[in-house]
Amino acid sequence: MTAVPIQVTSSGARPRRLAVAGASNDSPEWVRVSGASAIALRFRPGRFSRQFDFGGINLLLNYEDGCRSDCSYCGLARTRPGAYEDKSFIRVEWPLVATDALVERMVRHEDILTRLCISMVTHPFAFRDTLDISRRVTSAVRAPLSVLVAPPTLNRSRLEELHQARVDMIGIGLDAATEDLFRSHRSDVPAGGAGLSWEKYWSVVRDAREIFGPWKVNCHVLVGLGETDRDLVELFVRLREMQVFSYLFCFNPEPDSRLGGQPKSSLTRWRRVQLIKHLVETAGFGWDEISVDSVGRLEHLGGPAEPVRDALRSGTAFMTNGCPGGDGQPGCTRPYGSYRPSEPFRDFPFQPETSDLEQIRTELSLREISQKVDF
Repeated sequence: MTAVPIQVTSSGARPRRLAVAGASNDSPEWVRVSGASAIALRFRPGRFSRQFDFGGINLLLNYEDGCRSDCSYCGLARTRPGAYEDKSFIRVEWPLVATDALVERMVRHEDILTRLCISMVTHPFAFRDTLDISRRVTSAVRAPLSVLVAPPTLNRSRLEELHQARVDMIGIGLDAATEDLFRSHRSDVPAGGAGLSWEKYWSVVRDAREIFGPWKVNCHVLVGLGETDRDLVELFVRLREMQVFSYLFCFNPEPDSRLGGQPKSSLTRWRRVQLIKHLVETAGFGWDEISVDSVGRLEHLGGPAEPVRDALRSGTAFMTNGCPGGDGQPGCTRPYGSYRPSEPFRDFPFQPETSDLEQIRTELSLREISQKVDF
């Protein structure tokens, strides 16, 4: 196809390509990149409200006929009003760039790269194009590559092909903490060719865990879809026992989506969920240390105090959950995925500073659920 130059703006408007008759902006020749990635790779000017090192580059497949799924909370949902090219994803701008130009830019700025990630969408060509782009990326740069997969498009042999293409980690957007919530927010009935099944998602989790190994698979968990704290703890424990990471996202309503008018979780609940997930995953906490009330709400946090103190001193529990870089440190930090730049940080794309830690302690209201921890 003919390469088409682009203009990327910093005004919040979608990027515009120069018109070329017959040109297509579909993957694999074109992909979208997060606004933060576009800044890091110098596709557009801009800076963050607080400066920090950023090298986690996020790619998103692009098709003119869009994603075939219709999740109630997603900005890319099939039935969300508007043209697909105008739709946002996790309320972040995703400029469109030529794939080969993107790979060339990664090579040029390889010194900043910490983690690369391709997000699939539910589409008949998604696996084919993800495999193509993965090979282009891994043959050119050394930074580890993750793929956030679309389970309806996959089977075990396709996961093995991604592994052979040197994909390092697999992410699964489970999102809902329970099967009932999954069914209510992510229709199990085929819609435009994309039937989403709870069991299919878990079969991909199990296959990916066997193929990629321990702690090389992660499940995205969205807090704020109607789940209880009990639901979340049960899921965190289940994934830990599988040696699968749980990555937290805070529900952030997309305008005009079916959940566009639903509020976010309170900051207090969100901070407590972040802390509990961290303690389950890193300190082995479970039902012996965590108790909930009759409606499934966190009631008491017991167990040893030191892991809680460590979490509050370091702030790691409250940083963005993302795949690590080659050095084991956070590699994918997704700034503004769970909040707007004008809002308080929901998760921190950098190590929280002293003033941040003081604010986190206030937001946690930890004394309401634990008397052990001395601030």
